[in-house]
Amino acid sequence: MTDRPTNAGAPRSDEYPAASRRPRRNEVDAWGVSHPGKVRTENQDHFLLANINKRIEVLRTNLTKEDHLIPEGEQRLAFLAMVADGVGGGAGGREASATALQAIMEYADGMITTYLAKRDDEREFAALLQAAAQRAHEAVLERREQSGVRGTMATTLTVYMGLWPTYYLLQVGDSRYYVFNQGTLRQVTRDQTIAQDLVDQGALTQAVAARTPMAHVLSSAIGSDATAPVVHKLSSDWANVHLLCSDGLTKHVSDERIAEVLGTMTSARQAGEQLLQDALDGGGKDNVTVVVVRTVPRDDA
Repeated sequence: MTDRPTNAGAPRSDEYPAASRRPRRNEVDAWGVSHPGKVRTENQDHFLLANINKRIEVLRTNLTKEDHLIPEGEQRLAFLAMVADGVGGGAGGREASATALQAIMEYADGMITTYLAKRDDEREFAALLQAAAQRAHEAVLERREQSGVRGTMATTLTVYMGLWPTYYLLQVGDSRYYVFNQGTLRQVTRDQTIAQDLVDQGALTQAVAARTPMAHVLSSAIGSDATAPVVHKLSSDWANVHLLCSDGLTKHVSDERIAEVLGTMTSARQAGEQLLQDALDGGGKDNVTVVVVRTVPRDDA
C-alpha cells in the first residue's frame, strides 16, 4: 500500500453527512471509460458499473450487451463496479475479461440475498466473493474450451461491492483499486505479479521491481494456472473517492498525478477522462480502463 498526500483542497469531514446515512441514488457519481490505447488495435479490457436492487441495473459498461432493468424508484441494495484486463492474443483476452464480468453479474444476486439475510456473518460474505471469483475462473476455462482458443486466455479481476456502511473488494491480478480521502491516495490492492512477489520475498526493491519486465507478468489471474483471489472489507466514508483501473493507466500515470486529479475533480466523468488522457499522453502503450466513483451529498436528495 502507498500513501500519496496532495495539497489540493477538499471538503472537511464535518461537511459530509453522518456515516450512518446511506447515499441516495442521485448522490452516487460514477463513471467508467475504456480505450485501446495508442499502440494496440484491440481493447481487451472490460468494465461495468451497476446498481443492485431486487434485480441488477447496469449504469455503464463496455460489454456488448447492456440492459437497464430497474425502475428509477426502486431502492438500491448495493453498488457494483468491476474492471477486468484480458490476457492473451487474438480474441482470448477480450473474451476472458468479458466472461469474468458476466459470471460475477450472474452470481451477484445470490450474494446480496445472502448478505441481507446474514448481515452479522462477514466471513460468509467474504467466502461468497471468493466463490464468485472461482465461478468466474471456471467460466473462463469453459469459454476457452468452447472457443478452441490455444495459448493464454485469462484476465485480471477487480470488484468493488458497496454495501453501506461497508464495502468489499475482490482482486485477482494487477488491476488496482485506490481510495482517495481528504488529500491522501492509498493503493489498497496488491499487484499479483512476479515482480511484486519478489519484492515481498526481499529479493527486489520496489524501485527495481517497477522497472523490470516482470512487473507486468501476472502470478495470479482468472483462467490461468494460478488463481488466488483476495478479499478486503473496508468502512464506507462520504469523503472517499474510489478508483479502479487496469495497468494501462498506472504504466504511464504516477500516484502523485492520480492524487492531483482526484483532489481537484469536478465530477467522476471529468476525473476519469482526464486520467485516460494522461495515460494516452504518456504513451498509451496498453489498453486503458478507468472507473471513478464518489458520493456527493445533495440538499434535494
